[in-house]
Amino acid sequence: MKWQGRRGSSNIEDRRRRGGVRRAGGIGGIAGVLVLLAGLYFGVDTSEFVDLGGTGVQSSSPAEITPADERAAQFVSVTLADTEEVWADIFVRQVGQPYDAPTLVLFKGETRSACGGASAATGPFYCPPERKAYLDTAFFTTLEDRLGAGGDFAAAYVVAHEVAHHVQNELGILDQVNQLRAQMSETDSNAMSVRVELQADCFSGIWARRAQQKFGSLEEGDIAEAMNAAAQIGDDMIQRNAGQRVQPHTFTHGTSAQRQRWFRRGLESGNLTACDTFSTNRL
Repeated sequence: MKWQGRRGSSNIEDRRRRGGVRRAGGIGGIAGVLVLLAGLYFGVDTSEFVDLGGTGVQSSSPAEITPADERAAQFVSVTLADTEEVWADIFVRQVGQPYDAPTLVLFKGETRSACGGASAATGPFYCPPERKAYLDTAFFTTLEDRLGAGGDFAAAYVVAHEVAHHVQNELGILDQVNQLRAQMSETDSNAMSVRVELQADCFSGIWARRAQQKFGSLEEGDIAEAMNAAAQIGDDMIQRNAGQRVQPHTFTHGTSAQRQRWFRRGLESGNLTACDTFSTNRL
């Protein structure tokens, strides 16, 4: 992905140099590994589980920022700027209203949000009340080393997916879904969550298509990186990697095949109407 030397976003809230939070009494051993793997879902907050019986203690020392951290922050800033321009155009052409871009919070270690704790265990997530996405740039290392989904465009897909949730928020989709989920059983609520996540994957595909048209930023192999990332974070893949039996009724994000299918659908169509995951019987 071609991104060096390009405009970065001003909608970055950098908390990386703040003191982190040390937790006592967390889960360790095999249980801790399973909780961490569960937290690698996009948008899943497992902080309440990794701090059972413990208390958070604020650290007075700032986090160390490495050259890799700085490169990741610059990359995220450029990618976020790309999403701002792409979605502003799409909203004018397809929605007929202005696009109000989100803020992206960069942190290192742990921080807090209105949606709960943010840490390496949560993975990147979007918090609708704040209109903010949260990202520990160390997740990119996790994405590559633990999940086998390396490459700049795989990382860009992570950012684009969280921004896609903001697009859903802007369109009023998240409010409607949350109202429905409050009246559903856990199984039905999970199924509705899958449709939300697959639509975000589809929106991410739209962004990839428009970013290539607008900036010419994609290089050979970039789409393959995004497709691989989508596969590695499918519910079925994560459960298998955690040594668990695949349980479809617990899925909240969709299978690897579904995530790839909807990303490609957005990529090929470039149109919001093609991403209606809520009225189809075939996900």
